[in-house]
Amino acid sequence: MQKLFKVFSVFALLTVVAQGAWADRYSDAANSFKNAGVSGKYFNKAYGYALFPTIGKGGIGLGGAHGKGKVFVAGQAVGNTTMTQLTLGFQLGGQAFSQIIFFEDRRAFEHFTSGNFEFSAQATAVAITAGASAEVNTGGGASAGISGGRNDAATTHAGYRKGMAVFTIAKGGLMYEAALGGQKFTYTAL
Repeated sequence: MQKLFKVFSVFALLTVVAQGAWADRYSDAANSFKNAGVSGKYFNKAYGYALFPTIGKGGIGLGGAHGKGKVFVAGQAVGNTTMTQLTLGFQLGGQAFSQIIFFEDRRAFEHFTSGNFEFSAQATAVAITAGASAEVNTGGGASAGISGGRNDAATTHAGYRKGMAVFTIAKGGLMYEAALGGQKFTYTAL
């Protein structure tokens, strides 16, 4: 009985620690976007947002990216989401980044959460870095970038496109790509 109690106690402790790590990971990512200039203003005006604290991306000829996130409305998590991206073309390297998708209104939110949502290869995101801001293609493009850090990132422009605004912050790595691909999202309500 005593061993069972110890096992249960360790499991309960790990559960509490994991929840704290989840909260820190999401709140850290949200704070990075809140402190990054224009993207911070979207938190007060948007209907909701999908937040991906870390998306891993890599490729050698054939590439891909994947990340898990949460969807928020009025600051409360309402669902889980995943992002998967497959790319084909010249690419070499790997990187990690955070991504946020703001929903301008309920219609955009419902479009994203209606099932399997997909951004075409032509969709764009604003890359937030400490040194510069650039519009980048979610499917790739001939580019390489560097960020001075998540806490001092800044952006200069943005806007909704079809009811959504997408921002990314580089976390690390280096990747060169001239590739084509889109991002596909799944959604599961809590």
